[in-house]
Amino acid sequence: MQVPIISGIQQIGIGIPDVHAAFKWYRQHFGMDIPVFEEAAEANLMLPYTGGKPHQRHAILAINMKGGGGFEIWQYTSRTPVPVNFEIQLGDIGHFVTRMKSADVKGSHAFLKSKGADVLSDVLTSPDGQPHFFVRDPWGNIFQVVPGHDWFGKGKQLTGGPAGALLGVSNMEKSMKFYAAILGYDTVVYDKTGTFDDLRNLPGGNAEVRRVLLRHSKPRAGAFSRLLGSSTIELVEVKNRTPRKIFENRWWGDRGFIHLCFDIVGMDNLKALCEANGHPFTVDSANSFDMGEAAGHFSYIEDPDGTLIEFVETHKVPVLKKLGWYINLRKRPAQKPLPDWMLKSMAMNRTKD
Repeated sequence: MQVPIISGIQQIGIGIPDVHAAFKWYRQHFGMDIPVFEEAAEANLMLPYTGGKPHQRHAILAINMKGGGGFEIWQYTSRTPVPVNFEIQLGDIGHFVTRMKSADVKGSHAFLKSKGADVLSDVLTSPDGQPHFFVRDPWGNIFQVVPGHDWFGKGKQLTGGPAGALLGVSNMEKSMKFYAAILGYDTVVYDKTGTFDDLRNLPGGNAEVRRVLLRHSKPRAGAFSRLLGSSTIELVEVKNRTPRKIFENRWWGDRGFIHLCFDIVGMDNLKALCEANGHPFTVDSANSFDMGEAAGHFSYIEDPDGTLIEFVETHKVPVLKKLGWYINLRKRPAQKPLPDWMLKSMAMNRTKD
């Protein structure tokens, strides 16, 4: 079986009640100020997760030129996006926290405090000795600011884009196997069980948990690999409590972190890999989908607990929108990163406040 190429975390999907207010907050606080695309259209391919019928939505994909993944800021416009009706606690099943990389964690902490953001903790130390802290956006989504170790270009803030996630799981061994076999997170940075001082400021943070931090041993490859950079996944399994599913009785696109998306090359190879590991595609665009200013082939699978993982094989991406300059990725060698100067030209599309 040929192995697909994973270029990195392309974006984190975030269900939001006001897409433009969220874009403004994320660019002012995290430097996510370059819109790759903005489109209002009908989401008609996610029917297994949207009540069996299509819905209107407005989406903005924003990136930070310092590097890391992007945010797909996503708002239903044909219905009111539903918030979770309970307080999400550490260990609840699904995507609980997004990890944001920073060139200076203490500096980012001071900056976000000065902006009046809801910073949940002082700068803390993780089990592997790394500084980090948690901050919550105005819509209740929690982000963890962690040290960044690879950078791409220049940005307004100390933070780059997403560099991982903290996910609640019900069976650690099954989840570790899944994230290693399909997504390449095959190296255990730490595997600890207990209560942890650096988690106490999170809802439910006093609980006993097993936490495992994973990273990928092989460097990412492909067109956007230098921009997207490396990433880590922390899996948390709560003890002595039955966790709830973060998206129970809600739809994809409702409020919160709706998916973890990877940029890939070789969708057919990926499909075979996922099927061989017991996680077949649940959604498949089957060919190129058009997002107005970008195009590609996307698919979804579920992790062992039903958390949604998206894959996108990018076909077209805008570089300089005003000049109509787009990159056709179908004509490029799959392993080869795009030239830095080409991707850095996207900074010309920056939204300024």
